[in-house]
Amino acid sequence: MIRARSKDFYKPSDDQERDIRDAIEKGKLTPIPASDETELKDKLIRAARATIAKNRHISIRLSEHDLTWIRTKAQELGMPYQTLIGSILHQYAAGKVKASF
Repeated sequence: MIRARSKDFYKPSDDQERDIRDAIEKGKLTPIPASDETELKDKLIRAARATIAKNRHISIRLSEHDLTWIRTKAQELGMPYQTLIGSILHQYAAGKVKASF
């Protein structure tokens, strides 16, 4: 059985999405000519890959106790400890976890 989506499902989440929706509804957006489509698609794919692939190497100082704890947790999870540290930092940067001081 297919469930109907709520009205809020299609509601724009920010100003940029609202502007895009309004431009589509007013017919202000025009399709890309087929001759330019492949070139533009390739360019956008390269840009997306370059943006996503930008990992930087950093050095941080951790207490021996914290590093031991992180390595133990990573081993329990079956992942490298550096991957766990990166995941924790990513979740914090994305606002999914909060620091408490």
